[in-house]
Amino acid sequence: MDIADAQRLAWENKLAKGFNTTDVAVEFGLLTAEVGEAFTAWLKQRDDLGEELADVFLYLTAIAQMRGIDLASEVAGKIEKNRRRVYARDERGVLHRVREGSESDEDEGERTAGTGRTDTPRMEGS
Repeated sequence: MDIADAQRLAWENKLAKGFNTTDVAVEFGLLTAEVGEAFTAWLKQRDDLGEELADVFLYLTAIAQMRGIDLASEVAGKIEKNRRRVYARDERGVLHRVREGSESDEDEGERTAGTGRTDTPRMEGS
């Protein structure tokens, strides 16, 4: 199942069950609660972590639907943006974004791949 299908099916379920489809603030509150439940499942090493993460995703898709956002397109765009970002470690080893990156940075990355350079590691982030 892809993101667009999941968003559509989750929305259809909300409509069919009479769940909230208009109050974005309520959905953010419920999303926050679900993130807490997922964290607790992870912290306590419970078997339902996957289900709790799915709940987080479903509340997220509802917010996107309420605001008319094509979540699949937004995720694809964000992944591409993160892929081009360039990071460097400071003196404490903490990664910081140093620039957004561009197609020319991709070419530079290909030229230096495997050379052991670690001054601008690429890592995906939010």
